[in-house]
Amino acid sequence: MSKKKTTIEEPELLFTKKNYALVVLGFAIMIIGYFLMIGGGNPEPHIFNAEEKYSFVRTTLSPIFILGGLFIVGMAIFTKR
Repeated sequence: MSKKKTTIEEPELLFTKKNYALVVLGFAIMIIGYFLMIGGGNPEPHIFNAEEKYSFVRTTLSPIFILGGLFIVGMAIFTKR
């Protein structure tokens, strides 16, 4: 009778620490974008203020942050080690 040594190989993880860090960074940038989209409160809720509603931060900057965060998360998912 010969004894066979069996070695158990640990499974290779799909993502590394770098991938998870990039996912967290992407989500943080997306959250910043959503907070920028919220903007400030209107002191008079019954009066429509077009300058505040359609400001550069709400209409341009926050979507750039959100799309940038989505891009970073996508790259983190598709990046190999």
